[in-house]
Amino acid sequence: MRKLESLKRLINIGLSAICLALEIYIFYYNFEHHFSHSVVEPLRGFWIRGTIVEVSFYGAILLLLSTMYGGMRLGYLKNVEIIFSQVFSTLLANILIYVELSIMAREPFVPNVFIMMMAEQTMVVIIYINIANRIYRAMFPPRKLMLVHGDRPIEDICAKFQSRKDKYRITKTIHVNQGFDVLCRAIMECYEKGECNAVVLGDISVEDRNLLLKFCYAHSIRIYLLPKITDVILMGAEELHVFDTPLLLTREYSLTMEQRLAKRIVDVVCSLLLLILASPFMLLTAIAIKLYDHGPVLYKQVRCTKDQKQFFILKFRSMRTDAEKDGVARLAKKNDSRITPIGKFIRKCRIDELPQLFNILKGDMSFIGPRPERPEIIAQYMEIMPEFAFRMKVKAGLAGFAQVYGKYNTSPYDKLKLDLTYIENYSLWLDLKLMLLTLKILFWPDSTEGVESEQITAFKEEYKGKTENREKTENEKKAGDGEKAENEKRTENEKQS
Repeated sequence: MRKLESLKRLINIGLSAICLALEIYIFYYNFEHHFSHSVVEPLRGFWIRGTIVEVSFYGAILLLLSTMYGGMRLGYLKNVEIIFSQVFSTLLANILIYVELSIMAREPFVPNVFIMMMAEQTMVVIIYINIANRIYRAMFPPRKLMLVHGDRPIEDICAKFQSRKDKYRITKTIHVNQGFDVLCRAIMECYEKGECNAVVLGDISVEDRNLLLKFCYAHSIRIYLLPKITDVILMGAEELHVFDTPLLLTREYSLTMEQRLAKRIVDVVCSLLLLILASPFMLLTAIAIKLYDHGPVLYKQVRCTKDQKQFFILKFRSMRTDAEKDGVARLAKKNDSRITPIGKFIRKCRIDELPQLFNILKGDMSFIGPRPERPEIIAQYMEIMPEFAFRMKVKAGLAGFAQVYGKYNTSPYDKLKLDLTYIENYSLWLDLKLMLLTLKILFWPDSTEGVESEQITAFKEEYKGKTENREKTENEKKAGDGEKAENEKRTENEKQS
């Protein structure tokens, strides 16, 4: 298995490297034939070395961006996601190199050469990624999984794995109440027969999970684990070696003083720059909204930030003026009829979020952090999930971990785990990385979907059902214990008689 995984990784790197090499060669060809003279010729004796340096510089930028945006993840992401990521990475690399070469030449290049080069690279990426992914998936079929689950319905988790049937296939499911010995035998039989080569530990108790985790680890069986809130918190724990026993530390505060200062400086500088750059788009958006229905341009709404402090968030209005005339707070749904035609466009392009730059400048928000929720929505979530308050240990953000790695309609529990992952693993580099990744999701349609109808209600019903089942089990257990005690007492009385 280890040799297979090493081969798998090697082939993945090799196929991705070929794609990058083809793109770099296209740049090299255009550099040599279309614009190298105006840049390198003034250097005279440095012609060859200048070409090598420039092509190497371009290759390094492309590799960095491709790795960051997922263009190198053949066999892991969907075809369309890899193509989009790689084309987006190439576009950013070309823009950067265009600016750099224009500065070196002391005049702007004619952009048509870069447009043609981008078209050639895009065509190569589309054709090559499709071929390479077919080769990769033919060599490495979907991984067969055994799902160990609890009382919670498994349709949701099965649907998630089914959405990536090119990578995963659940071949067997088994309930944890079968008992540890039965589960171990089932795992080993399934593994030895080749019916599965990994185990998924779903919604089961920590006690059961720990036993199965140790068993699979001891037998070198791959494990996929759905983490609980406590697991996410421990991911960011600091490892201490003050004596001969390993010690994990989770601090009472989320960000240090130095981190808060650096984060605030980045927020102020970036918000000022973006306000200057975005001001023409903001002006045009304001005019379009005003002309459409003569209503207010901005929409103010109470949201919560760090320590549940309330503030007014600013957005360009994307809904009708009577969207919440009954005073009931509602999340935007798919194909929401309250959204105006102008609103659909500015939501799709995320232009409606631009006024929040003023919130960042003021200090109510940060660029990166958990998205701020309305007090009413928070109250509804906290009725069933008190841990939802954990995400307010830091300032709310314009974008966050949950927006980059999740969707708008990701479940509240999963969003909480994503936001906690950010809080517990915070660093300035993580903020900068998420800012760059946010550029990608602005153009990715999944990130702008609305929630399913009555998501909160559905979440409540699921939790309610789960609680009722647990209470029923506990009551049955208590009843059984009471009956057992009564029988023992009766037997003891009979003996005494």
